[in-house]
Amino acid sequence: MHRIEMKKAIRILSFLLPVLLVGAIPVQSKVYIDINAPAFQRFPIAITDFYDLGESAPVGDMPIWFSDIIGSKLDMTGFFRVIDKKAFLENPEKQAFTAADINFQDWSVLKVDFLLKGGFIVKDQDLTVEFRLYDVVEGRMILGRRYQGKLNDRLKMVLKFIDEMLVELTGESGVFDTKIAVVGKSGTTSEIYLIDFDDTNTVKLTNFKSLTMMPSWSPDGDYITFTSYRDGNPDHYVLRRKPFSYRRISAFNGLNLAGPWSPDGKKMLTVLTKDGNEEIYIRDFTNNSLKRITNNPAIDVSPVWSPDGENIAFVSDRSGSPQIFVMNADGGEVRRLTYEGNYNTSPSWSPKGNRIAFEGRAGGAFQIFTINEDGSGLVQVTFEPGGCEDPTWSPNGLYIAFATRQRGEAKVCIITANGLNFRPLKGARGISSFQGPSWSPHMGTP
Repeated sequence: MHRIEMKKAIRILSFLLPVLLVGAIPVQSKVYIDINAPAFQRFPIAITDFYDLGESAPVGDMPIWFSDIIGSKLDMTGFFRVIDKKAFLENPEKQAFTAADINFQDWSVLKVDFLLKGGFIVKDQDLTVEFRLYDVVEGRMILGRRYQGKLNDRLKMVLKFIDEMLVELTGESGVFDTKIAVVGKSGTTSEIYLIDFDDTNTVKLTNFKSLTMMPSWSPDGDYITFTSYRDGNPDHYVLRRKPFSYRRISAFNGLNLAGPWSPDGKKMLTVLTKDGNEEIYIRDFTNNSLKRITNNPAIDVSPVWSPDGENIAFVSDRSGSPQIFVMNADGGEVRRLTYEGNYNTSPSWSPKGNRIAFEGRAGGAFQIFTINEDGSGLVQVTFEPGGCEDPTWSPNGLYIAFATRQRGEAKVCIITANGLNFRPLKGARGISSFQGPSWSPHMGTP
């Protein structure tokens, strides 16, 4: 029997609910989605409207809200193509929830790879939601979860499930719990803003009424380092998010350019001109001591750590034009990484450690490229007419954010690491441009 009546489904699910969805359903683990596959295409997924499993009080548009919000968030990931509900063959009044009762042939006809079903129970302000993800080809459930909380927690439940779903399907956590620090420019001033990955929330972090730029996150997400002209000179600051506070840690005459933290969070990179030339230093965050690691008459800027902390990529014109170089963390064994193009800058090391993104001039504009850490495998991943700058990797290594110009305005955009799923972030109104993005680490529950 492929379909069962709704009331019978409710009784069965009410009985099975405590047993099936307290934790993960034991299934054979495998990675279903590889975005690095040469012919990657979005995987078709069907998401049915959720059902009231407990004959709750009036629930309004909640059944549709769940399916629609899940669909919109999955579309943002760049991994899924959500099937239009109008194409569904299943009778919504006789929806089946268990693998034994689902007619997977109906979904196979639609060429669906994954099927997501769910239901909820509302009691006063308490909410229980269950999610079930099925592999249509194999005709089995591959992930089941149940979450309990308050009605206003429903979005958190959705994002939590999507995160677990992505772990199951890609082997990597999602990034709905992350933020992107950006430089928002308005008139002659710029400030640091935070934008959620799904572009649902923008928060102004600084209010110095000056030029503030170059944000970079600490590994735990508690601190952001940046450079600001707040006191008239480009000084180096560190900001604590909660509770909010900031302090100036470097104010030498000339440039005090903020750089990223070391992977252990104990040190940070900085570029100073206090000795007459742009050189790279390591600053100990615990005692504020400095160690100079470059000493070259050329300009050395834009340093970034490798994920293991053993190497540093940076930009130098010591070869005659700006190129990407790599050196040991103590400044030794400098080797050139990029040879194609006459202007390559802004390196960003993937959290996976295997690729470095950077901006390079191509066809009269800067575009985003990626390259292996040994200098092989160069790939151009953006082709925007307005150019693309300042790449930054997501903490799972699946996405790259960068700044680009669209219709005369600078916007921060996100793509998957293979260059697909171009998505601009709207940010806050009244800001003429967003640039200089820096992606946060995972921040915990979305």
